[in-house]
Amino acid sequence: MEFTLNGSPVSVEVSADQHLLEVLREQCHVTSVKDGCAPEGSCGACTVLIDGNAVVSCAQPASRFAGREIITHEGLADTVRARWAECFVAAGASQCGFCSPGIVMKAHALLGKTPDPSRERIAAALAGNLCRCTGYTKIIDAITYAARAVRGEPPPPVDQSGRVGSRTARYQGNQLALGDKAYINDLAMPGMLFGAIRFADHPRARILRIDSERARANPGVACVLTAADVAGDRIQGELIADWPQLYAVGEVTRYTGDVLALVAADSVAGARAAAALVDVEYDVLDPLTSPSAALDPEAPQLHRHAEGNVLSVSRVKRGDVDAALATSAHVVTETFGTQFIEHAFLEPESSLAYPTGHGVHFYTQGQGIWSDRRQVAGLLGLPEEDVRATLVSNGGAFGAKEDLGVQGHAALLAQRTGKPVKLTLSRAESLRFHVKRHPLTMTYTVGCDADGRLTAVRARIVGDTGAYASVGAKVLERAAGHACGCYRVPAVDVEARAVYTNNPPCGAMRGFGANQVNFAMEGMLDRLADRVGLDGWDIRWLNAVDVGDRFATGQRLGPGVGLRATLLAVRDDFKRARYAGIGCAVKNTGVGNGLVEYGRAIMRPESDGSVTIYQPWTEMGQGIFTVLSQIACEQLGLTPDQVTVTVDTERELNCGQTTASRGTVLGGQGVIAAAGKLAARLEQRYGPGARHPSRDQLASLAGEEFYGEFTIDWTTAPGAATAEPVTHFAYGWATQVVLLDADGRIEKVVAAHDVGRVINPTLLEGQIEGAVHMGLGHALSEEYVVEAARPVTTTLKSLNIIPPAGMPLVDCRFVEEYQPEGPYGAKGVGEIGLVPTASAVAGALHQFDGSWRTRLPMKDSAAARAAVPRLARARS
Repeated sequence: MEFTLNGSPVSVEVSADQHLLEVLREQCHVTSVKDGCAPEGSCGACTVLIDGNAVVSCAQPASRFAGREIITHEGLADTVRARWAECFVAAGASQCGFCSPGIVMKAHALLGKTPDPSRERIAAALAGNLCRCTGYTKIIDAITYAARAVRGEPPPPVDQSGRVGSRTARYQGNQLALGDKAYINDLAMPGMLFGAIRFADHPRARILRIDSERARANPGVACVLTAADVAGDRIQGELIADWPQLYAVGEVTRYTGDVLALVAADSVAGARAAAALVDVEYDVLDPLTSPSAALDPEAPQLHRHAEGNVLSVSRVKRGDVDAALATSAHVVTETFGTQFIEHAFLEPESSLAYPTGHGVHFYTQGQGIWSDRRQVAGLLGLPEEDVRATLVSNGGAFGAKEDLGVQGHAALLAQRTGKPVKLTLSRAESLRFHVKRHPLTMTYTVGCDADGRLTAVRARIVGDTGAYASVGAKVLERAAGHACGCYRVPAVDVEARAVYTNNPPCGAMRGFGANQVNFAMEGMLDRLADRVGLDGWDIRWLNAVDVGDRFATGQRLGPGVGLRATLLAVRDDFKRARYAGIGCAVKNTGVGNGLVEYGRAIMRPESDGSVTIYQPWTEMGQGIFTVLSQIACEQLGLTPDQVTVTVDTERELNCGQTTASRGTVLGGQGVIAAAGKLAARLEQRYGPGARHPSRDQLASLAGEEFYGEFTIDWTTAPGAATAEPVTHFAYGWATQVVLLDADGRIEKVVAAHDVGRVINPTLLEGQIEGAVHMGLGHALSEEYVVEAARPVTTTLKSLNIIPPAGMPLVDCRFVEEYQPEGPYGAKGVGEIGLVPTASAVAGALHQFDGSWRTRLPMKDSAAARAAVPRLARARS
C-alpha cells in the first residue's frame, strides 16, 4: 500500500485486518497518534487528517487509504504547531494530555472549514473526542484562542514566573498538546518483544487444563508462561495478598479478568493471536453475583481469610442513637443505591520491562511505584534492590492504577526471554481487567428537632468489593467516616461492610466512598428540610460544622474549616433560582486513620544551573509536577525552565500511593524542606543573598543532593482508646449548586471550594471542572453494567460519558481558609470536586418534578437525556 504521510511518499505491507492507526504507529513509527480504544473509534485520540478531513484512524481499515494524503501532528508546519501549543498551554487545556493531540487535529480541521466557530459549534465538533480530565471548558477555550490567533489576535500570555498563586504553564504543556510527550506504549527498545494475556472465560470456574502447545507453535512466539513458570509469589495485593497474578490448574477463577497465561512474540498481533490459542478446560461453577448472595450462610467462600465473604467491617459509633431518634421531631428512613463506575482513563494499562545484569528494570504508570516495585520483586522472586521502577507520567488514572496492573506480567516475560517486553492492554481488555468504583447500598435513618437541627444518624452500608480486596476495606472505612457528611450530629451509629463477590474487583476511584455516602446523607437532609419547612441552603447552614465541632468520627476539627464560607459563596445563586439543588461536601486530605504519612524530596543542582527534583508522587493529569515545580521556584527564586521533576526508585523516597488528595500537601512540604537545605548550603557559600541563586551559583553545587522530609504522625487508628481521635490531618470543604432551565436541563453548576491556598488558578479550575464533569456522569448517565458477574459494558461508548455538548457551564469559586499543615496553607482538592455533585443534581431534579430519587444514575430525567443524547434515543 502506498500513500503520502506528512508530505512524503510511504510504501508499507498491510494485511486486510489492519487498521490505519496500527500501520501509523507500528510500521511508520508515528507516536503522536495515541491508541485509547482501538478499534472502537470512540475516544478520538488517534485522529489524523485524511485529505484535509479529520478521521479516527483506529476504526478504519488501512487499505482504504491507499493513494491518500495523511497528516499527523508531525506534518503540521512548525508555526502551526507552536500556535496550537501556545493556545492549549494558555488555556490549561491539557491535563494528562493523552487526548490532546487528537483534539488538536480535530480542531485544526474544524478551523480550516469554520474559521470563527462558536463555543457550541466547537463542542459539537468534538463529539467524537473524549477527555476524562478537563470537563472540556478549557479545551473549548484553547480552540477559541487558536481561531482568534489565525486572525491575528494573540492568545493570552503564558505565565512563566513559577510563583505560587500564578497561572504558571503546566509542566511539559507544549509536549502534551502536540503528542510529543511519550507514554509507555510510545517507548521502544532494540530487540523488543510484545506481550499479551490470556484471560479467564468464566467469573467462577475450576481450571482443569491449560494447554499452550498451539500458542507456542504460532510464528514469532518467544515464550508462553503459566503459573508453573513463576519463581516468586504469584499472589500479590496492595493491602492484602489475595490477587493471583497467574492462575494455576486446579484453582477456581474469581472474575473474568483473571490471568491464565502470558505470551511474548515479535509483534503485537502475533502475541494476541497466540494468546487466543491457549486452550483452557474448565468445570464451570455458579458465581456469587451480589453481596446478598455472598452473605448467604450457604454461599461458597471465595477467600480463605474472609469468613462469610466479608472483607471488612468499619464502625463509627458515638452517643445514644436510639434515644436521640425517639425524641426527634422528625425521623426519615431511606435506602439509596449507587452503581459500578468505570474510571475511563484514556491511556490503557501498559508496561515495558527489560532484564538488567542482576534483575529487572520496568517502566510503570502506577500511582505508587514503590508498591509496584515491591509486588513485582515478590512475583519475580528477587530482592527489591534488584528491581527498579521508573514512572512514565500516565494518561489518567483516577485511582485505578493504585493496584498492580500489567507491570508484573511484563517483568515476568522479560525475565524469562532475556529481552525487553512491552505489554499494553486493548481498551476492551482494560475495561475487563482493572478495578471499578464500589456500588454501595446504604440504608439511612436520620432525625432532627423541630427547628431542623440534626439529632442522630444511623447508617448501614454494604459495598460490593468484587473479586479481590484491592483497597476496598479502606473505601468502606472512608464511607463510614464520611457517612454524616459535613454536619454536626450528636449521636452516630454507622456500620459499613465490604463484601467479596465474583463481580469485577472494586477499589480506589476519585472520591473513595465519600461521594456515594454523600448522595445518601445529602438526600436525607433534603427530605428533612421538606418536613421542617426549610430550604436546602438553610438546613445546611444550620447544621454545618465549624472549627471546634466534632466530625462524624469524633474528631474535633481544628483550623481550616471553610464550609460556611463556601455556603455563603453560593447562597444567592440557590435562593434566586427556580429549580436548584444544593450539596455540601467534605473529603479528607491524607490517608490518616493512624498511618504515618511522609512528604519526601531530593533537590539536586545540575551543571547547567537547573535543579532536578526527585520525589515520589505520580503525575496523572492532576498537575503535581507543576505544583512542586512552582513551590521550588517560589522557595528559591527559580523559573520553571530550570526545574525537572522525576520519579524513580533509584532514590528511596517511598511515601505510598498518590491517593487521598495529599500530593500537594505532603509533596509540597517535602520540596520546601529540601529547598531549605539547598538554600542554607548556598548561603553558606555565597552569603545571605544566595537564597535566590544565579544559575552559576546553582551550577557550582552540581551533583550535590539535598534531602527534605515532612512527617504526619499524629492521626489515630479507628477504635483507638482516646477521647480525642484525629481521623485525618486535614479536610477539603465544598458546596455546589446545580441550576436547571425551564425544561429541566442543567444549565450551570456553581462550585464553591475551600482550597486553603490557590497554588495555580488554571490547574485548580481544571481540576474542579473535570471533577464536576465526572460527577455529572456519576449522577445522570454513567454505569459499568455487570450481569451474572460478566461485564456487559465492553466499550467506551457504552459507558454513556457526557460529551462536550452536554457539559454545562461550571462557575468555580475558591475560598482560602488557611490549613496549617499545607504549604502556604493549601489543602487537597483532587477528589472533592465530584463529591457533592450527584447530591446537588438530585435536589435540583426534585425541585423540578417533585420526585425523590434514591438510585444512581438518574437516567429517568430530562437532564440526563439532554446531557447524553444516546439516552434520549434509547428512550424513544
